[in-house]
This record gives sequence, C-alpha cells and structure tokens, in this order.
Amino acid sequence: MEPLNVLILMGSKSDRPIMQKAEAVLDEFGVSYKTLIRSAHRTPEATEQAVRDAEAAGCKVFICAAGMAAHLAGVVCSKTVKPVIGVPIASGPLQGEDALHSTVMMPPGLPVATVGINGARNAGLLAVQMLAQNDEALTQLLKDDRIAQAEAILSEA
Repeated sequence: MEPLNVLILMGSKSDRPIMQKAEAVLDEFGVSYKTLIRSAHRTPEATEQAVRDAEAAGCKVFICAAGMAAHLAGVVCSKTVKPVIGVPIASGPLQGEDALHSTVMMPPGLPVATVGINGARNAGLLAVQMLAQNDEALTQLLKDDRIAQAEAILSEA
C-alpha cells in the first residue's frame, strides 16, 4: 500500500466542487491523497482522529477547506506539526472574506499557509511543492509544469 502524502479535509460536502481542483492537481503529479469531510465544530473528535490516522499512514501535508468560521485548518494545525494549507471557501453573506481572515490570522506558533478564496488548485500545487523538497522527480515535474504554463501564455499572442 502506497503511503498517504496528503490529507484533504473539507468542512462540508458543498466544498467538494472547489476541492476537486486540489485533487486534480495531486492526481496530475501522482501524489497519493485521501479526502474526508470533517467539521471543526460539529465533529471535533472525528477531525482529531482523522489527523492521527493520517499521520500514522505517513501523511506529510494537510489541506483544509472551510467557509464562514473556517476553523478547520486551525484545529488541524493544533493537532500536528506537519504543514497545513488552508483554503477559504466563498460562502455565506461575506462570500469567503470571513473564512480568509479566520484562516490567515492564526495565533503565534500555529502557522497555516493560506491560499486565496476558493484557491484549491494553488493549495494542491503548494502541497506538491512541499513534497518536492525531498523528491527530485517531483521537482522536475513542477519545473515542466511551469514551462507548460509559460508556453500556453506565449502561444496566445
């Protein structure tokens, strides 16, 4: 069984369409992951157990998505020393502004890397970059992806 590299947690099933973009990036780069729905407020024990189980399976990076109060990334960060990437989801009357602020404004000593509102693709890429620190093949794939992005822009001219 291949070890788990990334655990994606989302606050509710309504976040899935956004988070599929992170899954697509991880698939593209051949990175193993698992996706679960967990709530910082409604399932705190299950969230903590998911973190413990993921770490036991070798998880190296956590991606957490939530809207409104958006405490999921912070809760996960409090339970692990592995990198946590927060994805604020546009929902509720503030359309993600509240989620952005509560994800990015962590207390000292508990850092959460935060991408833009609905920025699941960038969260996936950041997770790949973190994993590539010790993986030359993954580093090369990232370099190739950057070249492909540049060529796509240049071909539009």
